[in-house]
Amino acid sequence: MITHPSRHCAVELQALPSRIGQVRRIVSAQLRYWHMDSLIDRASLGVTELLSNVHRHAQPDKTCTVEIELLLDRLKVSVHDHDPRLPVMADASPLATCGRGLAMVAAMSESWGAVPDGESGKIVWFTLPTPSATAAPAWDRQPRITAGEPADRRFAEVALVEHTTGDHHAGRTPARSTVPG
Repeated sequence: MITHPSRHCAVELQALPSRIGQVRRIVSAQLRYWHMDSLIDRASLGVTELLSNVHRHAQPDKTCTVEIELLLDRLKVSVHDHDPRLPVMADASPLATCGRGLAMVAAMSESWGAVPDGESGKIVWFTLPTPSATAAPAWDRQPRITAGEPADRRFAEVALVEHTTGDHHAGRTPARSTVPG
């Protein structure tokens, strides 16, 4: 899939506990910039689990690259490391203190996978669906005058018109003027 350069972010790092929190903050900030706030929690959880796996298992080093791409209908988060061994989702016992990371990534994502990356490395990735394509982005809303106020009001009521495929009146919340009169 093709992505616009402004819809792609990559960070190279050592997968150390102190850096994992930093990458989580970078991912959160980038998603806010793209107005994808609803994906922050799941993307942060997923990238934390993938980076924790690099920290715990990757050999010969902990160097990796985190990439996030905003595609047409999904967000793709991937971690590239230099260990060619592909991860295996384990069946963790109820008392196990680790071994559930990939199962958690699988449960909270739309899809996930791992692929070899050249001779010495791999890419582990997951995708999240973006907010509904039927909801109009904020820049596609148009102000319109409504007849919601009594005739003696000096200012007409302004509402945001939502462009949806369903009921045209659902979800519309009129704005109210704070100016008396």
